[in-house]
Amino acid sequence: MTLPSPHLDDRRFQGLVDEAKRMVQQRCPEWTDHNVSDPGVTLIEAFATMVDQLIYRLNRVPDKNYLAFLDLIGVRLYPPTAARTDVTFWLSAPQPEPVRVPAGTEVATVRTEAEEAVVFTTGAALSIVPCSLERLATWPVRAEAADTTDELALGRDVPCFGSTPRPGDCLYVGLSQPAPSCVVVLRLDCKVEGVGVDPLRPPLRWEAWDGSAWVACEVDKDDTGGFNKAGEVIVHLPAGHLASVVAGHTAGWIRCRLLPAAADQPSYVASPTVRQLTAFTIGGTVEASHAETVTDEVIGVCDGVPGQSFQVARPPVVPSAEPFVVEVAEGAGWVEWTRVDDFAHSTAYDRHLTLDPNSGRVDFGPGVRESDGTLRLFGAVPPKDSTVRVRRYRTGGGRRGNVARHALRILRSSMPYVARVDNRRPALGGVDGESVEEARVRGPLTLATLHRAVVPHDYEQLAREAAPDVARVHCVPVGEVAGAGDGGGPPGGADAGGVRLLVVPAGRGDERGRVRFEDLTPAPETLAAIAGHLDERRPLGTRLHVEPPYYQGVTVVATVQAQRGAAGDRLREAGLAALYGYFNPLSGGPEGEGWPFGRPVHAGEVYAVLQRLPGVELVEDVLLFPADPVTGERAEPTGKIVLDEHALVFSFEHQLRVREV
Repeated sequence: MTLPSPHLDDRRFQGLVDEAKRMVQQRCPEWTDHNVSDPGVTLIEAFATMVDQLIYRLNRVPDKNYLAFLDLIGVRLYPPTAARTDVTFWLSAPQPEPVRVPAGTEVATVRTEAEEAVVFTTGAALSIVPCSLERLATWPVRAEAADTTDELALGRDVPCFGSTPRPGDCLYVGLSQPAPSCVVVLRLDCKVEGVGVDPLRPPLRWEAWDGSAWVACEVDKDDTGGFNKAGEVIVHLPAGHLASVVAGHTAGWIRCRLLPAAADQPSYVASPTVRQLTAFTIGGTVEASHAETVTDEVIGVCDGVPGQSFQVARPPVVPSAEPFVVEVAEGAGWVEWTRVDDFAHSTAYDRHLTLDPNSGRVDFGPGVRESDGTLRLFGAVPPKDSTVRVRRYRTGGGRRGNVARHALRILRSSMPYVARVDNRRPALGGVDGESVEEARVRGPLTLATLHRAVVPHDYEQLAREAAPDVARVHCVPVGEVAGAGDGGGPPGGADAGGVRLLVVPAGRGDERGRVRFEDLTPAPETLAAIAGHLDERRPLGTRLHVEPPYYQGVTVVATVQAQRGAAGDRLREAGLAALYGYFNPLSGGPEGEGWPFGRPVHAGEVYAVLQRLPGVELVEDVLLFPADPVTGERAEPTGKIVLDEHALVFSFEHQLRVREV
């Protein structure tokens, strides 16, 4: 948005009048009538009014010039960004044919008397494809895969894992076809055979094949008690679910893998069994953003002169994957005009225009009078009396879109076979547009970098310009990086002559403060936007890598003694929340601004965090376990975990035991 100039509003002069009256008392003590009816007071007020105007304008000149200078160096207000979340469309019943959810479908929060509904729009089309059980197979770690489909068809009890269950044993469920982004229900009939396991916390993980690796699936419901009773398992499949070959058969395979049990989590002594199993699709998930779509909006009629401006009806304009297209009626059809950042390189034959996303103003190229009297056009001029329209744009954005989970429940347009909608995770990434005061602070930084990335701070500043919704940005100087930055694997080698920009997206924790590991991976479009913005501003020959940092998982196992009368359950919840909040890459650390990059984790910090809790008498024991947040594996306990210089800590399944007096 073009920086606005201060509005001159002359209304105050009482201070000048009072000062003039005090001088009258000193210089002319015989003048005692200072009422407003006195002609002398009338003259004082008249001159005070004129002097007040001069002083006011004089004091406002520095602010006006400052904003004008910022406008000259290209400082523009950042537009708001739209929050994003995944929205699940639940079917009323399984359908024999695919159910299509078109792109641009709108869902919203419930409208109340105090607040308007917050509208989200899906960014891609969703196909909820039907599926059924095709094959069933088991694959123990120390044996080959075995097809058990025939045994299941005969009604026999099929063991899910090996005779002696070991971590890594898998039960494979083959669907009739892949169901990317779909919600699949597995209805099982089991009997109590998997003894030894806690039915409320079975060490199981559902995964799906995406063409290159087995990806963890989110489980919405599992009331089978770890395959120990009849029930349903509702699995959300990833967007890249593909067919694969297991036990010699091709199907849309998903699997349940037995994980290593935690310290306080019992595992199976005997393998559970499955007697019956059916599968069907009950919904699908697609990403939606806080924006409404406006199509074919007429914004005005041209006068045939250069430098014309028009305004869209519903600003601000939110950035989206589709370009902002303006069309001008010429002859019998519509001619598309191209949006540019400025008219510096535009000629009289270029159909160019600019857009101010904050105000929604559309500007056509201006005309400049040359010294010889000729008029030079920076951009073509639309024909006179031609209609101008915007083909499509999206409006919305801002912090208002950061709605809580389960807030999006209204489907704004009727859709066959869709019973309800829901967002299982909170919406993140919504940022309000930049204010003028914030732009005043950013002005000197922009002048220092001159929109060029040279030193690490330049890369970080410019990255925030491209993606203001990210939580943290850290630039790694050349030759200092030691981590590959894949978010889960071990550190790798350095890339000589390159620059790595580590990006941490904004996230939100649950009631305990836990942040999902998947939420710490930036969206591909965010990384692409940062990379594209910096690619135009980096020095020639510098290789740029924009990626998430390496996360070192940390598991804290501690024992505390409660004070007399303290509730153990409440103290345990408060202690876990304190641990998840302190060892947090977004809002943890000693300063509460996110865990510092490369800062090691000491057991002494855990003692300090827990000892400060109300109701804790004594912290008896603390153990630190380095953990892999991807595989869930933990190393041996230690008193100090050393992080790579450019790595962040990630809280992974803390455990707290409260000993009551």
